[in-house]
Amino acid sequence: MSMMHEFTKGFIKENPILVLLLGMCPTLAVSSSAVNGLGMGLAATAVLVGSNAVIAAIKNLIPDMVRIPAFIVVIASFVTIVDLSMQAYTPALSESLGVFIPLIVVNCIILARAEAFASKNGVLGSLLDGIGMGLGFTIALTTLGGLREIIGNGTIFGIALFGENPTTVLMFIMPPGAFIALGLLIAFVNKFVKKAA
Repeated sequence: MSMMHEFTKGFIKENPILVLLLGMCPTLAVSSSAVNGLGMGLAATAVLVGSNAVIAAIKNLIPDMVRIPAFIVVIASFVTIVDLSMQAYTPALSESLGVFIPLIVVNCIILARAEAFASKNGVLGSLLDGIGMGLGFTIALTTLGGLREIIGNGTIFGIALFGENPTTVLMFIMPPGAFIALGLLIAFVNKFVKKAA
């Protein structure tokens, strides 16, 4: 039961974006479409899972006074792998996400999970925590990107939903729309989902 809790807490109860309000810069910057949200979420999930597992495995070898720099080196290694893989296999998405992929190194979600969880727990629990938090991040980013894309472009994953010339609210694919859409999602989670839990 405890392992399942570590896996599922990132979906709603401790969702990094919708509940903990962590990682707001990439959330607001790259969520202009569902594809961008999904891509950024999966990239961050890969880094989170890999770095959590490695940090949990080597936590006893790291002196306490260099703990954070050591965590950043591990995280940076996984970010480099993800960044180069995206450039090779999904160049359009990599170009669309731009500088926000390398900035995963300093994403507070990744470092917070390394410090708060992986450095204090075993490899399996840290893997599950990374998957759960990463998928929660991905779901929130994709939902936010999808909402903004539907309202701002009349599309979802690039597929037209309302015919040739839909009536859209262009502001939603611009920076102010990110704040409004995120506020609506957070309000929904606070009003309905947390009440049902």
